Amino acid sequence: MAIIGYARVSTVDQNPQLQLDALQEAGATRIFTDHGVSGSTASRPNLDQCLDH
Repeated sequence: MAIIGYARVSTVDQNPQLQLDALQEAGATRIFTDHGVSGSTASRPNLDQCLDH
């Protein structure tokens, strides 16, 4: 079974690297990331791709 991860930061100035490192450490082999997407925004393109994967 593949482990798939998702990381999101709400501004383009933020760095998702800590999230990415944690996902890789947990064994995620495929990681989807959204940059500059607020938590209140319903449209998260890479989350949609992650859920479809």
